[in-house]
Amino acid sequence: MARNAKKQRSNALYEAIVQLRDAEECKRFFDDLCTPTELRSMEQRYDVAAYLMQDKVYLEILEKTGASSATISRVRRNILDNESGGAMREMILRMGLNKEEQGEEKK
Repeated sequence: MARNAKKQRSNALYEAIVQLRDAEECKRFFDDLCTPTELRSMEQRYDVAAYLMQDKVYLEILEKTGASSATISRVRRNILDNESGGAMREMILRMGLNKEEQGEEKK
């Protein structure tokens, strides 16, 4: 999607997301919306971003998440280096995931 097109997209999905009441409802919503592969990909990218913010090295992140080095590089470049507005970095800081080891239940 071109950068200009991002501003023209519908806000309906994002407005629906902010109306979700809790993590369980959020899981059900995304289960309805996404394929299992799409969900795993988003969850993996989020985990990679959190590990990058913990200053983990690529090999360790690969072992913990199964993400390829290309995915890890993409996450660093596109999410953490602020090309996407910095929302991922902000959320990881808010959740405190940059300071602690991620457990399986935090995914």
